[in-house]
Amino acid sequence: METLDHKEVINLLLQLASILILARVFAELARKFKQPAVVGEIFAGIILGPTILGNFFPGAHEYLFGAHEMTNIAFDGFVQISVVLLLFIAGLEVELHIVWSQGKKALYIAVASMVLPIIAGFVVAYAFPEFLGVNINDRIVASTFFGLAISITGLAIVARILMDLNLFKTSSGLLIIAGAMIVDVLGWLIFSVILSLSESGSEGLGVWPTIGLTLLFTLVMLTVGKGLINKVLPWINKKLAWPGGLLSLSLALCFLAASFTEFIGIHAIFGAFIIGVALGDSEYLTEKAKEILHQFINNIFAPIFFVSIGLKVNFISGFDPGIVGVVIVVGLLTKYYGAYFGGRLAGIPRKESIVAGIGMSTRGSMDIVLGLIALENGLVTEPLFIGLVILAIIASMSAGPLIGWARNLKV
Repeated sequence: METLDHKEVINLLLQLASILILARVFAELARKFKQPAVVGEIFAGIILGPTILGNFFPGAHEYLFGAHEMTNIAFDGFVQISVVLLLFIAGLEVELHIVWSQGKKALYIAVASMVLPIIAGFVVAYAFPEFLGVNINDRIVASTFFGLAISITGLAIVARILMDLNLFKTSSGLLIIAGAMIVDVLGWLIFSVILSLSESGSEGLGVWPTIGLTLLFTLVMLTVGKGLINKVLPWINKKLAWPGGLLSLSLALCFLAASFTEFIGIHAIFGAFIIGVALGDSEYLTEKAKEILHQFINNIFAPIFFVSIGLKVNFISGFDPGIVGVVIVVGLLTKYYGAYFGGRLAGIPRKESIVAGIGMSTRGSMDIVLGLIALENGLVTEPLFIGLVILAIIASMSAGPLIGWARNLKV
């Protein structure tokens, strides 16, 4: 078994230390300006990556991130684990009883807020693939991906915004949260299928077996799997050291589910997300246990992933104002109007539909994860990925003030 040598170990430790320190500094700065931590962590990655450090201090950048190939492979392992854990805690936030309580209204808003961006995004990308930067050799799949990418709602971000505005437990807040949860589940299911259909996603069991097993896995985990978790968790809480036993077994379950979906040809993150939904919906997983998982992952592993985005992309040389403009305009307008019209079709008053439209337009970590996977699989180019990241940042930063403004509308 090949191992890292003395210099490579030092290099890996310096990479992790610099990433965690700078991510924490910029996450705290983001909080000072009432912005999500993810915004600060992405900026930290831009500073450490080829955009800033690579341009102004190329020697330092080369030493940290380019001098040792084996170190970078080891670091990529950290990034892969980070993104799996990030999707796991995203799944923990999906509370199925909230989705059921909002019923038809949430379903209308969620589906409409996805359908309009997917259709519009597909049409734009398919008509102008070279301008937008989608893979022309995988044109249908890549165009569908772009539509899906601009249809995702940032569940964690919108939940935090609604809490800050004291709207989380209101009818509008619960409607937005339920809609965002439905979008998350549908979005990752659709993306998993898209990836299995792409030329780059050919590893696995074949397209139709993969799709069938994905649907079966989702159904089983959210029914039988959830029931088994409910039976086992009380025993774990009682017999094993708390919270160590619960945490270790929860993460083991996460990795097992992730490895299964990776094996059948669906990205590992889907398995982590679905097991997170099944586990998080259990009445025996206490809020304290969830909080420990969130703190552990959000403050150690999530920063590693979000900083790694800036390490992979040069935001100056890869920036294309035309592409960024199209992504922002199409992404924001179609998502807002999709959710708004969905609310009106469900019989929701105009003012509440406007609030829902703005809330559902919030982006966050999940669409960035999705975009990075598409970039790594060759579905999109670097400028389009940069456009998706900028869309997520703008939507996240503007959602709070816009929801506050919409609540005071006289309509």
